[in-house]
Amino acid sequence: MPDTIFEVLDPRFRRLHIPTARLDRLYTGCRWAEGPAWFPAGRYLVWSDIPNDRMLRFDECSGAVSVFRQSSGNSNGNTVDRQGRLVSCEHGGRRVSRTEFDGTVTTIADAYDGKRLNSPNDVVVKSDGSIWFTDPTYGIDSDYEGNRATSEQGANRVYRVDPRTGAITVVADDFVQPNGLAFSPDERLLYIVDTGRTHRPEDGPAHIRRFAVADDGRLSGGEVFADCTAGLFDGFRLDTEGRIWTSAADGVHCYDPDGTLIGKILVPEVVANVCFGGPKRNVLYICGTTSLYAIRLPVNGVRTI
Repeated sequence: MPDTIFEVLDPRFRRLHIPTARLDRLYTGCRWAEGPAWFPAGRYLVWSDIPNDRMLRFDECSGAVSVFRQSSGNSNGNTVDRQGRLVSCEHGGRRVSRTEFDGTVTTIADAYDGKRLNSPNDVVVKSDGSIWFTDPTYGIDSDYEGNRATSEQGANRVYRVDPRTGAITVVADDFVQPNGLAFSPDERLLYIVDTGRTHRPEDGPAHIRRFAVADDGRLSGGEVFADCTAGLFDGFRLDTEGRIWTSAADGVHCYDPDGTLIGKILVPEVVANVCFGGPKRNVLYICGTTSLYAIRLPVNGVRTI
């Protein structure tokens, strides 16, 4: 572990961390850990190990880790909907799926305009039940995180699934590689990562964009909120005050709502995604390449269930 866990870049970060807090490694042995999702009713966390084609489960009460599902369809991003069901993005299945209470798996979206999706990457559920997800090509670029294939869509978009009709609509289509996404606490803003630098090293984006969300689900704006200063952003979550806690190459970066990078949690592996959990939503769970980490913070994550 780093000798110093926290890096304060702005005085506002001083009250957002406990200097003596520990960064705990809860598990190691993944190939690419991703998509943590917290289930408050059972006090457990599910996350993806994409290349190993499995999901793992961490029990907060016992500390035990077990295999939740294998094969997982090379699952990537996960979330929990308002009814407490697991919603997953599957690279291998090229779909967004939902695990029902009886364990059956339902396909939410696997095609648009009669053509297969690329490889859904990350997903969030709004309070009205609508499902929002990104669809880059990472799962079809090679056999490492899915199955090599040619894009049928010919574009990398962000989609919304209507909660009443199940209709799939495009909400953003000007991304190179759309990735992590999350709503502000009041759901009036949607933040979306573009990791297009992986495919355009010279001039590709490595930033978070911010959109205004209309009542009918339409997006406007889309200005760059923050550029990554270490590697690439990937997945992220917000606390109750609207601050963004996002993955980066050197750990977790914390951004104030005004776009200022105010501090970091240094992690000894490249971080892919995070989520808040624990009974008080003040435990930040961190997926860092091969491992699952956790750290307690004096802030609380946005309640999503």
